[in-house]
Amino acid sequence: MKKIIQTNNAPAAIGPYSQAVEVNGTLYISGQIPINPATGTMVEGGITEQTKQVLENIGAILKAAGYSFSNVVKSTCLLSDMDHFKAMNEVYTTYYNENPPARAAFAVKGLPLGALIEIETIAVK
Repeated sequence: MKKIIQTNNAPAAIGPYSQAVEVNGTLYISGQIPINPATGTMVEGGITEQTKQVLENIGAILKAAGYSFSNVVKSTCLLSDMDHFKAMNEVYTTYYNENPPARAAFAVKGLPLGALIEIETIAVK
């Protein structure tokens, strides 16, 4: 059975998609960009601040669905520039310091609202 996950502790969808969908013990989290859910605006700062906000948003969705970062099995990181890769990794490691998930990271031409990073996530119970 498909269950839609929505929390006010993460940014509302900016298009026709759900924050996350759970099916048979697997949670699929839509790509999160660095929007502060309290203000509805992009966080100020560079890739470090934006990566932290993205991971906080993911954490809020995981929690709302009854999951944690330890349940994450796959992340896809989309970066506006591969020059951000090292700084992104420094923040990412603080959320996945043991048994990190499988991951891909790509540089893309552009991200919604001019974000420097977007991360989509899959978690399994």
